[in-house]
This record gives sequence, C-alpha cells and structure tokens, in this order.
Amino acid sequence: MAKKVKSLPKADVEAIFARFHQIEPEPKGELDYINAFTLLVAVVLSAQATDIGVNKATRHLFQLAPSPAAMVALGQEKIEAEIKTIGLYRTKAKNVLALSQLLLERHGGEVPQDREALEALPGVGRKTANVVLNIWFKQPTIAVDTHLFRVGNRTGLAPGATPLAVEQALLKVIPPQYLLHAHHWLILHGRYVCKARKPECWRCAIAEWCRFEPKTPLPRGT
Repeated sequence: MAKKVKSLPKADVEAIFARFHQIEPEPKGELDYINAFTLLVAVVLSAQATDIGVNKATRHLFQLAPSPAAMVALGQEKIEAEIKTIGLYRTKAKNVLALSQLLLERHGGEVPQDREALEALPGVGRKTANVVLNIWFKQPTIAVDTHLFRVGNRTGLAPGATPLAVEQALLKVIPPQYLLHAHHWLILHGRYVCKARKPECWRCAIAEWCRFEPKTPLPRGT
C-alpha cells in the first residue's frame, strides 16, 4: 500500500459523498439473491471470489434451495456440486449447510438482524454480517472489503491499519444522510475506478479531494 496519507477535512468528506450521491443516488450491490437467506449465503460464498462467479454458481442453487430447510435437505454433496466453480467450495458448502441448520435450530429459519447472532453462524464474519445488515435490514453499516480498505486509505477518507479501524473511522466521518449507501459507493468505486494496480484517476469523480499521489494520468492514445 502507498504511504499513509492524512485524513481529509470534514468539508471534503461531505463533498465526496455528495458527489457519489449525485452520480448514483441508490447504489446496489452486485450479488444476486431472492430473500434474506439467499443474500446471506451469497455473501458467505463471495469470500475470495468474484460476484460474477458467485452469481453463476448460485443461480441454480437458489432455485433448488431458497430456504434453510431446503438447503439442509439438499445436503453437503449436492451443495458442493452446485458451487464447485467457486474457490474453497468444499469449506463453503460445509459452512452453508451448518449455518442453515443453525438458522432452523436457533432462529426459526429466519435470518437474524443482530450482528452477534449473525457472527455466531459458520462462515459469517464481521464483513458478511455488515453486508446483510446493510442490504436487507437497511442498517447504516460499513462492510470493509479489500476495495473499500484501499479507497479509505488512499483517499484520506479513513486511513487505518486494519479493516476494523477503517470501518470505525468511516462511521465517525461520513455524514448521517449518506451512511446507508456509503459502503456500496466506496466498494464500487474501488472495484471499477480506484483499482489496486493502477487507479484510473483521470476519470475519478472525487479526484479533486483525494489525497492519493501521484494521480494516474490519462493513458496515451485515448
């Protein structure tokens, strides 16, 4: 990672999120799901995998098993067969089966809207819990993945040594009216513009406030 930058002033943070809101008022995640359970499963499967790859693998899986009971009935071998194109599919299939069983045993087959209860499920960490709480339950959480971690540090929005530090810093500085959609704006920005190897600064909507230097110039011949 580039050298640590100073945190942005409050006015710049507000300007950045106002710009994101102006461009895309209602940003959406890129995982496909049909209910809270399939969203949870999709996010668990997305660890170290692309959303596109997860969507391809879950299209048929969610037709077969759109509920915890149906997933348990499917069994681990069939779950593995459905998601075998995803990395770590055996471990993930085991976790999906186990979390489905626990949802039935502890929560009546419903996905809890409590962080502690979510994180008690197999394969569910803080980031996964934050995604589910934000997307399905509309809670103003920040799910820090590699993209968001990079953007938080590069821009000066929330410099931090760990994902948790970046998350906590963002929760402090993001204006309340932008918190619900903030993690989508930042993740998508990191995925498509503020890329790891060569950020596309020449087309960045927030470049005027970003502290990343040197800015990547427009490629020759474009």
